[in-house]
Amino acid sequence: MGLRLAGGGAGARKWFHFVRDYRLGFGYNRRMQSEFLCQGRSIGAAELDWLRSAMAAHPGWSRKRLARELCQRWQWRTPHGQLKDFAARSLLLKLQAHGLLRLPPLREQYRTRRWELTSPSSPPPATVAKIERALADVQPLRWNLALAGSLEEARVHEHLRRHHYLGLRVVGENLKYLIQSCEREDLACLLFGAAAWQSAARDQFIGWSAAQRAQGLGQVINNTRFLILPWVRVPGLASHVLSRAVRRLSADWQGKYGHPVWLVETFVDRDRFAGTAYRAANWQWIGQTQGRGRQGPDPRVRSTSIKEVLVLPLHRHFRQRLRAASGVGPSEPEVA
Repeated sequence: MGLRLAGGGAGARKWFHFVRDYRLGFGYNRRMQSEFLCQGRSIGAAELDWLRSAMAAHPGWSRKRLARELCQRWQWRTPHGQLKDFAARSLLLKLQAHGLLRLPPLREQYRTRRWELTSPSSPPPATVAKIERALADVQPLRWNLALAGSLEEARVHEHLRRHHYLGLRVVGENLKYLIQSCEREDLACLLFGAAAWQSAARDQFIGWSAAQRAQGLGQVINNTRFLILPWVRVPGLASHVLSRAVRRLSADWQGKYGHPVWLVETFVDRDRFAGTAYRAANWQWIGQTQGRGRQGPDPRVRSTSIKEVLVLPLHRHFRQRLRAASGVGPSEPEVA
């Protein structure tokens, strides 16, 4: 959906497109010409006027405070009542990128905590002992839920920054796991986060409408990072870790965020990986992406590699639950 921007005449008209698995259109020439949708929210001139007035009236507000006030004003919440402040912050950044707002400067304490693709914070160790064993010899595995500020979280971040080809990026609700051997040796890291806003293969697999997706997407999560540390050579470890992870995933998510998840997805870069471990762990291949990426400049132009889309349902009635955007009690069976 591209929306025309009125300038000074026909020759000055332009089109801007923004894509992050959904498309946004902006129109401006002193006033918003049209509304656009962002994750189910309709944004128009009145909303922009309120944002500008709020920033002028409260120059001391941080970006986080502005996002939370925006959520409160719009009652922009998840189906479980939590403020969608990460979505609001993302929206504010997009508005600024298109010249519609000028946000307050990013505060220094938050600059140092942005989980972006960054260089490792410490020099690499001089030597790392290789771990070359049978799977039985490293069991039982130790599963560490890496909570905010913990030593385990610091180690997960460091491993991903240093050894994962995508580095580290964490936005919104997420779970991080540090998997260790029975002797407390680090073996692997897992990161689960927000699902892609749109994925044709996944949306067709679920069979939901755009309105149902807007309500139920918070109950789908994405395995955004999976790393077996480069010095670990344990046959069968990758598929075993993936199989074990899904058995506890919904309960851990419920414990942290107060709502369950019914489906987990992942995108495997076919130029780099075959997805063998996922398939061995019973993940289901359902299609491919179109190479647009989460922030591609135009849906008609390939901007990143094609990725294989794999999913794993966490409940036998996952489709009904996602379409209804409702949860179940902890006593009901989850894994199909």
